[in-house]
Amino acid sequence: MTRTRRGYIARRRRTKIRLFTSSFRGAHSRLTRTITQQKIRALVSTHRDRDRQKRDFRRLWITRINAVIHENGASYSYSRLIHDLYKRQLLLNRKILAQIAISNRNCLYMISNEIIK
Repeated sequence: MTRTRRGYIARRRRTKIRLFTSSFRGAHSRLTRTITQQKIRALVSTHRDRDRQKRDFRRLWITRINAVIHENGASYSYSRLIHDLYKRQLLLNRKILAQIAISNRNCLYMISNEIIK
């Protein structure tokens, strides 16, 4: 029986996975079985860390806002600021408030003083 030449589909699949893991170290970018395992692991990590990144940024924004508010006056807290913002129906989210706190502290002081009144 003559030798049959196999198709290119499996090779094309492996090279596609190799391109994904080409920057990995050692056997993780060379051996087919470990390449597939590392690809699955990398995709799981990116999916998990997208949510974690959102959490971390929210914590960072809250910390920045709280630090600037406490510089102004220790009696006023972050939770009261957010509560008063919602009561006044001001649509400023934490990201915007943190940017204001970093770039222009006086503006954040003015916002907090207007809310207190």
